[in-house]
Parts: sequence; C-alpha cells; structure tokens
Amino acid sequence: MYRDIDHCTTVLESLKGSRPADEQAFASINILADRLNNVHKMFPGLNVEFSPQVQALIEQESVLAIS
Repeated sequence: MYRDIDHCTTVLESLKGSRPADEQAFASINILADRLNNVHKMFPGLNVEFSPQVQALIEQESVLAIS
C-alpha cells in the first residue's frame, strides 16, 4: 500500500506545478486509476473518484495525445 504514496506524490506535485505534467505523472494517474477500479469492484457502493483537478489533468493528457 505504501508504494502508492510515490504515485500520489507525483500527481500532487504535478497539480501544484512543482514538477511537469509529464509521462511519469500520467503513468502514476493510470496506476492510481487501476487501483481505484479495484476498490470499486470490491466495494460497488463506495463513491470515490478523482478530484476535479486530477480529472482536468487527465483531460489534458487526452488533448496532448490527440495533438
């Protein structure tokens, strides 16, 4: 479980602007998304999702991928 702290820190620092929103940040988001999907499978009634800021970062990745 503590391995996720690095991914959370990477995403947080990207949101703060102290590190770029680069491939590592998006890879961390993908890993955290997989973990979140596992939580949803185990606890279907639990309503946990990414913050609006992380959602915006995910959308930014989609725009960059299309460009």
